[in-house]
Amino acid sequence: MKILGIDTTTKFLCLGIYDNSKIYEYNLEVGIRLSSLLGITIKRVLDLLGWQANDFDYLACGLGPGSFTGVRVGLATIKGMSWALNKPIIGISTLDILAKNAANTQAEIVPIIDAKRNLIYSSVYRNKRGRLIRTKSYMLLTLDEFFKKVKANAIITGDAAGLYKDTLLMNIKGASILDKDDWYPKAHNIIELALEGIKKKKFYSPFKIKPIYLYPKECQIRKSVTSKSVTRN
Repeated sequence: MKILGIDTTTKFLCLGIYDNSKIYEYNLEVGIRLSSLLGITIKRVLDLLGWQANDFDYLACGLGPGSFTGVRVGLATIKGMSWALNKPIIGISTLDILAKNAANTQAEIVPIIDAKRNLIYSSVYRNKRGRLIRTKSYMLLTLDEFFKKVKANAIITGDAAGLYKDTLLMNIKGASILDKDDWYPKAHNIIELALEGIKKKKFYSPFKIKPIYLYPKECQIRKSVTSKSVTRN
């Protein structure tokens, strides 16, 4: 079984490949160059392995929340490949991927992603019998709202931890913040979650899979202003 998994919702391009129990991963900081590097990177990895795109049995993709543009670029690429190759998609929340950076702890795991406008994306997870269980919904929160939902001694990860580190430590008793290297998705976590999705047969077609956008619709798309026509005499 072969799987291609990507997440493009942060400043990193995370690309993982599964090949019958072997996992290959590629994590590259791309910033605003994502759209120009994603297709090239997938092709380079395929060339190195001597594979064709049709060799994949499944495709997996981070669905967000995260960078609005990054989410769309990554999902559009996977949807295009799925349609062209007739391969099923496993959709994975970026918050789920981040939570696995702290999967070995018994404390509450809380990933937080910068949502701009002084807001954060977040959820809460617990380790139960070796599996991460999400205990709260995917949320868009102010910091004050966030502090009301997080218990003491929480393990925090995600890029918003860097923005609000001092405030987090002051307001959450016993909180621990993971190192900076663990603030972003890891490709091997994408593959592990994809394998779980395959086992549960949680597949999407390219026509039904949707990104996870937590902002209200009116904040996602700006309405165009219709200009008034001018009649010349």
